[in-house]
Amino acid sequence: MLHRLQPLIQPQLQRLTRPRALAWLGLGLLTAIAVGGAGHWAERRELQAKTAELHQAAEVYSLALRGVAERYDYLPYAAARHPEVLALLAQPDLPQRRQQVNRYFEDLRGRTDSAALYVMDLNGQALAASNWATPNSFVGQSYRQRPYFEQASQGVRNTFYGVGLTTGAPGLFIAEPVRQQGVVRGVVAVKVGLDELSRAWAKAAAPVLLQDSRGIVFLSSEPAWLYHSSRPLTREDLDWLARHEQYGPPQTQTYPALPWRLERSADLAEYRLHTRQGGRQRELLALDTPLPELGWTLTVSTDLAEVAQARRQALALATLGAAVLLLAALGWQQRERRFAEQRQARQELELRVQERTRDLQLAHAFRKAMEDSLLVGMRARNREGRIIYVNPALCEMVGYRADELLGCLPPYPYWHPDELDRHQRDSEAALQGRAAPQGFESRIRHRDGHDVITMVYTAPLIDEQGQHLGWMSSVVDITAQRQAEQRQREQALQLQRSARLASLGEMASTLAHELNQPLMALSNFALAAQALARQGPPELLQSALGDIVAQARRAGEIVQRVRGLIRPQGGQHQACELAQVVERVQGLLQAELAAAPLQLDRAALAALPPVRGDRLLLEQLLINLLQNALQATEHLPAARRALELSARVQGEQVELCVADHGPGVSAALREQVFNPFFSTKADGLGLGLNICRTLVEAHGGQLGVRGRDDGQAGAVFFFTLPLMALAPPEHPEPLTPAST
Repeated sequence: MLHRLQPLIQPQLQRLTRPRALAWLGLGLLTAIAVGGAGHWAERRELQAKTAELHQAAEVYSLALRGVAERYDYLPYAAARHPEVLALLAQPDLPQRRQQVNRYFEDLRGRTDSAALYVMDLNGQALAASNWATPNSFVGQSYRQRPYFEQASQGVRNTFYGVGLTTGAPGLFIAEPVRQQGVVRGVVAVKVGLDELSRAWAKAAAPVLLQDSRGIVFLSSEPAWLYHSSRPLTREDLDWLARHEQYGPPQTQTYPALPWRLERSADLAEYRLHTRQGGRQRELLALDTPLPELGWTLTVSTDLAEVAQARRQALALATLGAAVLLLAALGWQQRERRFAEQRQARQELELRVQERTRDLQLAHAFRKAMEDSLLVGMRARNREGRIIYVNPALCEMVGYRADELLGCLPPYPYWHPDELDRHQRDSEAALQGRAAPQGFESRIRHRDGHDVITMVYTAPLIDEQGQHLGWMSSVVDITAQRQAEQRQREQALQLQRSARLASLGEMASTLAHELNQPLMALSNFALAAQALARQGPPELLQSALGDIVAQARRAGEIVQRVRGLIRPQGGQHQACELAQVVERVQGLLQAELAAAPLQLDRAALAALPPVRGDRLLLEQLLINLLQNALQATEHLPAARRALELSARVQGEQVELCVADHGPGVSAALREQVFNPFFSTKADGLGLGLNICRTLVEAHGGQLGVRGRDDGQAGAVFFFTLPLMALAPPEHPEPLTPAST
């Protein structure tokens, strides 16, 4: 805009003295520097906002991906330990065994909404599957070449994403080895479809994609980029992909390079990405987020067009401000010159009139140039509502030429057809002088058919004699601002939904872990009852059935207790004798303790005062600690498998200790072992000790681990419980699903 003002300012500079001319030149230089600085500042500010938005989007998408994987993570673990699956691998040729596992998998798939669930022998042949009754059944198919089978058959639990050999549909495969007495007998796998996630990504404003460890895009909001590679593939990579058919037969995939041009900075994680999408060139800001637990890399991006637009708007506003300042300076100069002219002699009157006329013409041309360069739309109407002036910015905003708008009366051609009544009310209020001083929002229709959201500000139009001629309105386009606010609201809703899914998955994992023990006991007692029903004495059958009923009630009570931990009212605390709790636990773990005897002082236990707590939850707590100790000593000789249970009174609490002779827990891991999903066992969920800590804290006590006092190898897990003499808290702190 400054180069437009140069013809107007040049005559004024010619009449200035040399010092004043230098001052004006310096002012123009400073103005140009200020305008450029304003544009640079706006660009950096918008880029910082885009970077923050990009990191937030990466966290949202990463959380959603991990939520999908964790949602089905427990399925192969539970199925691999089911008695019917173990029986099928032991007798794979019995049709009855296969049919039982087929129906079990079919029911489990329907309850969990997974794509497929199947079990394979050590040759990779599918023995049973949830889709056994469909044309694309997995039963009888060989998956020996699949990487997830190769790793699981070697005892390594793993995940793998690829195109199915039988169905041709892509999905995430989670494989779990099936062990019997520590030996791998087969592999259970669950297939999870990512169609819902792909449909959600398709609605994203900027591309979102997933790459595997080789840089191949296997999930993308841009379909044209699927199975393209971000880096050249080696001959070993191509041979591996062809051998395992990860993304289909080798003749169907060539893995071309992505149509990208990258600009990276050594000190920034974000980078600029130039590509062609939808027939037009786009410049994006992208960020890579590794997902090491899945072996993937998540790439999210955002459009940089708004950054350039922010720079242009800042330059326009700064230029406008500079023009206003220059106009004010010129006005001040004209005022000074007018006073000087009045002091001159009468003989110079004609010359002064001519000079003032030229000045007025210059000011008019300057004002006209300023109005034409504004980005804010300007519209003047007379008192009847007829349009008498519009600037180029308003014409560009509505798509109509000035000659098409001048002389128009309401309704104006750019009024939105769905809001004609509202436009009429706003126009009448403005013409009657009742327009809101803070402006009002208005939706108008561009000539090409798209909607434009504007803010309208109206002020009286007064002439030089003080007469009210009409109304002057400034119209500001706020469409981009409203769209940005809508995107922010949608991202906040998506983040809340992902947080709820994560909490739900953690709660489901807790229930699965806690119900595993009574359900396994139910299965064993049921198998024993079947055998006794055929050839056993009635008394033993009645005893087995009674154990089944007791374990079923125990499972129900566990569910009620876990629900009680979530509700604000807390657990059901009462007086508990620790000797009775220990005796009950010994009975439940009778078979396991046969190989590792439990040493305890019964007289010391009987002399302990009662504690305040929930009997069932205390039993579950002690069972978890004893089973951990049994697992820690199962590799030791029989003479060193003995466990030690001791108790003592400490002030107003009772401390119970479970000691073993296993490998122990290092000092660096003594706090980390209580974190959820942390486990030192290859097939562990990492929830047992976390649940134990939750149970102890719900009783007002503390749980910890230390080394043995006698200096031998092993670990001592200890926890405290308050005595019954202590009054329970009036409002126990509720436990949330995240803490359980």
